[in-house]
Amino acid sequence: MYYKAALLGAVALSGVTPAFAQTDDTDTTKLDTIIVEGSRLEQPATEMGSSVSIITADDISRLGFDFAGDAIAAAPGVTVNQNGTFGGTATVRIRGASSEQTLVLIDGVPVNDSTAPGGGYDFARLDTENIARIEILKGPQSTLWGTDAIGGVVSITTKEPEKRLAGSAFGEYGSFNTFRGGASIGNSGDAGDFRVALTGMSTDGISRADEQNGNTEDDGFDSLTASAKAGLNLPSNARLSATLLWNDAETEFDSFDGTAQGSVADGDESSETGQLSGDISLKAPLFDGRLENLLLVGYAQIDRKNFTNGTESFSTDGDRVVYRYQGTLNIDDRNKMAFGAEREDSSADGESTWINGLFALYEYKPVESLTLTGGLRLDDHERFGSETTGRVAAAFNPTEQVTLRASWGQGFKAPTIFQTTFFCCGATGPNAGLKAETSEAFDLGADWRSRDGRAEAGITYFDQTTDDMINFAFAVGGYENIDKVNSRGVEAYAGYQFTSWLGVAANYAYINAEDGTGTKLIQVPEQSGDITFSLDPDGPLSGAVLVRYNGEEPAFDGSTSDAWTRVDLTGRYQLSNGVEVFGRVENLFDEDYQQILGYGTPGLSGSVGIRLHY
Repeated sequence: MYYKAALLGAVALSGVTPAFAQTDDTDTTKLDTIIVEGSRLEQPATEMGSSVSIITADDISRLGFDFAGDAIAAAPGVTVNQNGTFGGTATVRIRGASSEQTLVLIDGVPVNDSTAPGGGYDFARLDTENIARIEILKGPQSTLWGTDAIGGVVSITTKEPEKRLAGSAFGEYGSFNTFRGGASIGNSGDAGDFRVALTGMSTDGISRADEQNGNTEDDGFDSLTASAKAGLNLPSNARLSATLLWNDAETEFDSFDGTAQGSVADGDESSETGQLSGDISLKAPLFDGRLENLLLVGYAQIDRKNFTNGTESFSTDGDRVVYRYQGTLNIDDRNKMAFGAEREDSSADGESTWINGLFALYEYKPVESLTLTGGLRLDDHERFGSETTGRVAAAFNPTEQVTLRASWGQGFKAPTIFQTTFFCCGATGPNAGLKAETSEAFDLGADWRSRDGRAEAGITYFDQTTDDMINFAFAVGGYENIDKVNSRGVEAYAGYQFTSWLGVAANYAYINAEDGTGTKLIQVPEQSGDITFSLDPDGPLSGAVLVRYNGEEPAFDGSTSDAWTRVDLTGRYQLSNGVEVFGRVENLFDEDYQQILGYGTPGLSGSVGIRLHY
């Protein structure tokens, strides 16, 4: 493919690596310095009443994940499923909620696929190279972000320019004839700043349908991503900025076969997908900075074509446009308020809809150690009328080492354009009585840090109920609301820094997710967890070992997918201040496992690369 020539011509050889913000293995962990931007009040982590996991660029580079879905899987209570690696559809489920109930933001812009039946987001093509930070807000967040945030929010921020003219180039080569590389350059000054980057991957891949079932045809993947960010500093501390993220990808996949495991077997199928998202925003502070104003226009677009034996078999295109105003008023040291209005216009294959929202959030600190947060939001949907959601949260820090948290919130999700227009199987029209999904949840948690910063631990209990779940039913020839779904469980993490160069971190989740009949939800493991050993001795060499466990989980055909454990290794060597070589070994013990029934995963594999900083 032409991507290979572009990659080899544009860069040298190099790569990336990831880990977890809650388990920093080199510096003293100070959660109160971590600001949670997705809260809309930009609260320190120790003042957040609800549970949030934060993954930074340093975390991502430490463990070598190439795609965002792999990094997100490191968060406790988050399940990532992919139907075959290298471009296969990758979905994220938070605490058992469906992937369509996760709202995804890139630089504050909703990017969920308006053309998808359930409106979910496919993480398969989102490269980590240009990601600065990922925040995962767990539980209903509709008061903050409106529809689609019924189970949680994944908020992604792209990288900012350097404070001087600087950039990097990297490239790597690995198993399955995989090439990956890219380059970036940026600068900042008193007048403004900019950063542009290009990243690409080309691979022969493996068979999407599991090779253990006799499928031998490799399914390739080619992807090219461009990212740009720029800002102009205006008088009176105002700022005009813009972001852009574009991806073009071609993915080969396998065919439906009702006689095969998972109903998938070798076949000549492929898809071409183009995605674009971006925004233009103006920040204008007033009253000596006490009132911060944000005006934003965001856009997300996707088009997709599927081919069977080289002939186009399916195509779709759609977009989402968001108009947003947010004001944040810093009343005094104890009181803070955020308020605003949003409008979102969505379209898919000639159909369109809109939703308007008004929200208000209030933060009150009666004493320095206690932070109380509350909020209300009113959304008005073109087809489904008005929906009001609320949330309250509290964070108490009795000492510098302990944080106690509690939160309660509501969520809702309006039916998608597809769900309100599709019908088949003898039906004379779509279900006119379809209602929005709603949810209600609470969580309770505690976090502890040692005085010397070498140890930390935390635990959270959660309970979430979703009503009027939308489901496709052949009996009605379309979509209908079904009984409630309940998910409850425990998330825990711990970490310890043995020496300045050796640390260990672990997380664990237990999720009991059932529908109204008591049936376990498919593709949600009851137990899962990670253990990461990080080595960073004085000198040029560093590395990490990641052990990932995924317990048994129900499959869609009524069977049970086996538990699996996978071990990955990463290492880096600093040749000089501007040159680094790195390597990665995945699935060290050649574990044979499936994330989704019938779809294969790579065995023992790896890559080597080099990165240049200039």
